[in-house]
Order: sequence, then C-alpha cells, then structure tokens
Amino acid sequence: MKIAQEKVVSIHYTLKNAEGSVLDSSSGSDPLAYLHGAGNIIPGLESALEGKEAGEKLAVTVEPGQGYGDRDERLVQDVPRAAFKDVQELAPGMQFQAQGPQGTRLVVVTQVAEETVTVDANHPLAGQTLHFEVEVAEVRDATAEELEHGHVHGPGGHHHH
Repeated sequence: MKIAQEKVVSIHYTLKNAEGSVLDSSSGSDPLAYLHGAGNIIPGLESALEGKEAGEKLAVTVEPGQGYGDRDERLVQDVPRAAFKDVQELAPGMQFQAQGPQGTRLVVVTQVAEETVTVDANHPLAGQTLHFEVEVAEVRDATAEELEHGHVHGPGGHHHH
C-alpha cells in the first residue's frame, strides 16, 4: 500500500540539523503515526513520503520554507519583567505559553534584564534546514473517526482523555 491522502502512516525517524547533531528521533520508542494529507507533519517531509511503501527508507532534506519557516525577528520582543511576576527565577531557555493574536504560542526566554525579558516566539527550528532519515514502518487506511478528527488514534497517535 502506497502513502497517499487519507492513509495512516507510521514512520521511524531521526532528525538532524545542518551540523549533524540529532535534534529528535523515534529511536527506542513507537514509530510516529500521522494522517497523510492532514497537515499533521511539516510539508516538506509529507511531500517526500508521498507514494512510498512500508519498509522503504529515505533521507529527506527540508528547507525552512517547507519546514518551520524562516526566522522572523518581529517575533523577538522585550516584555516588562512584571509580566512574569509569578516566576521566581527567570533564565534564558525557559519556555512559556503566551496568548497572542494568532492564539497560543510557545515563547522562549533569550535574555533577562532588570526591567525587561526578551522572548522569542519563533519555532525553535525556524530558519533551519532539517535532515531527516526516515523508515516507513506501516501504511494503512484511516478509520472514519480518524478522518473526521484529522489525526491518528491509538499507538503513536493522538489520545483523547
């Protein structure tokens, strides 16, 4: 069975950056399951997997435009230290959820000063060329419920609580 729209695909993957450092991997755990064509994974990886079958291995390079986008310096902002009044110890690298016009975004603290805190709302992988090594573990038809919900249920997928 080939990977196509409305198929549930399970993949093992290792993601490396341009320097060859491993950023993420499914090694040692269940494969990642996603619903093909539903925008569950980044476009560059999804399009590379189209038409592949279980057992196939591929190396995929994804440029920022087909991954997490380019860095947008407008998403780096100084906010008043008072906005973090509930946080005792602020340090670079800490992550917070912030409400913005586009909904909830994850922001990372990049700098802490006496009066201001610099936060970056870019995706941590924005602007990076991503190198995936992928093995297709399984391809199956999606269930009616999965199609309705737009994501996979069960092992490696989305769990409803």
